[in-house]
Amino acid sequence: MHVVSENNFPTAAGLASSAAGFAALVRAIADLYQLPQGPGDLSKIARQGSGSACRSLFGDYVAWEIGTDDETGDDSYAVQVAPASHWPEMRAAILVVSDKKKSVSRTVGMQTAVKTSTLFKERAESIVPLRMGLMKKAILERDFETFAELTMKDSNSFHAVCLDTTPPIFYLNDVSRNIIAVVEELNRVVRRKVAAYTFDAGPNAVIYYEKMEGVVLGALKRAGLVEVDGLQGKIVEVRTPEGFSEKLGGVLAQGVSR
Repeated sequence: MHVVSENNFPTAAGLASSAAGFAALVRAIADLYQLPQGPGDLSKIARQGSGSACRSLFGDYVAWEIGTDDETGDDSYAVQVAPASHWPEMRAAILVVSDKKKSVSRTVGMQTAVKTSTLFKERAESIVPLRMGLMKKAILERDFETFAELTMKDSNSFHAVCLDTTPPIFYLNDVSRNIIAVVEELNRVVRRKVAAYTFDAGPNAVIYYEKMEGVVLGALKRAGLVEVDGLQGKIVEVRTPEGFSEKLGGVLAQGVSR
């Protein structure tokens, strides 16, 4: 058998290329050989290639259940929380800060974090299980305020663990931090959460928002971070403008007032 896997997203740049690749591989082989496809069957197989691949076999809103069987892991697989039609107003913009391969893979990074980070155990055993329950509830109730808060907090928590690892892992760069600043300032100016950022193991951002596309993506553009028009459904290239920090507040306030 000869297998060819191609990505239309940057590879190994923190945008789930390995998850997509392994999910596609498992789905193709399962269809070819007509393998059993009961609840969790393919998800458990895909997870062995890339943990996140267990979720990529599904569409829409998906949760990776931690399971309790430490010996076999048979009860650790993904389940769909809700279809996309449940929350049709939800949107996501992918901001490609860098398409370069990251210096530390997520697998290696997490293995190192397990061994050396004092924050990792607390996050895995207490923080994530609590937030998973709250996130499922927020999705089912279409509560964007809670969804946004949990999304940003968990992203920050993940990267705090990376920094707490020895040696520390720096996935975010200056442009990533500027994106965070734009979203935080925008939410402050609007006085409610209209956007949420999240970063996986890389500098590239996913920005979630609901109905205020003009405000959210317009703020990023006015701040000099977005260089293209016609943003919906596209990968957006971003950059760091000169004088970013000095003009951020005024730019966002002006944009929201319009």
